[in-house]
Amino acid sequence: MIPPTSERFEISLNTSAGCITTAVDVPTGFVPVTAIVPLMRRLGEEAQALEVTRSAEEGSLPSCRKGCAACCRMLVPLSAPEAFAVRDWVRSRPAEQQARIIARFADTKVRLLSHGIWQGLSELSETSDYSDEDALEGMNHRYYGLRLACPFLEEEVCTIYDERPAACRELLVTSPADRCEDLIANPVDVIPTPLRISTVLGLLWQDLTRTSTGLIALPLALEWAESHLRASEQVWKGTQLFDQALDKVWRFLSQSFSGDRGASRD
Repeated sequence: MIPPTSERFEISLNTSAGCITTAVDVPTGFVPVTAIVPLMRRLGEEAQALEVTRSAEEGSLPSCRKGCAACCRMLVPLSAPEAFAVRDWVRSRPAEQQARIIARFADTKVRLLSHGIWQGLSELSETSDYSDEDALEGMNHRYYGLRLACPFLEEEVCTIYDERPAACRELLVTSPADRCEDLIANPVDVIPTPLRISTVLGLLWQDLTRTSTGLIALPLALEWAESHLRASEQVWKGTQLFDQALDKVWRFLSQSFSGDRGASRD
């Protein structure tokens, strides 16, 4: 039975790998934007699952496994709603765990400042141009060259796995795992990402707040979220948030379907 405070949405999305048909329960009351982050991640994962299936049918299976944490040295971009969700998760942890995580974030900031990378990442978070992949890629190479472990990584295991950002969920490779030990020197075969949820949520946040906030590098997420706490406390009707997020999904997918909206909702 659907809770009385939720409305069930029947969703049909045409992606480059096939059609997703699913149902999600959306809160009808006034909620912060973080309330729909799990719903959007779910849509992204279902879209990615279609690509994984298609890849497997072509004989290429994901080589990613638990404990394989080479990608946890890459630069992870988050949308503003995801940054708020990460901050909320950290604040929900026991005090000792919080302290460990915050200390690792602080250590990472010191390293990035010393290499002149922190300021560049801060500037990227203030740009509304999600299409400037060259700038992001260049910064990613500089960041990856430091081989900094994600602040959420402990003994090569992700401690935020169930709440990890969409970008982490979307990165899957089919090439041998040992190639990932040096992602700059070694070519890897990546499973296509049909729906980038961080981009969708980022565009949603820009519309909601009329700001130019861009994608936020994970090492900056806690500090950025703490400095925007008043914005994180804003609330909207859950169904309004989801409708607007779906509009961003439709626009994103329409790039693959010229002249076709690419999605429908019943």
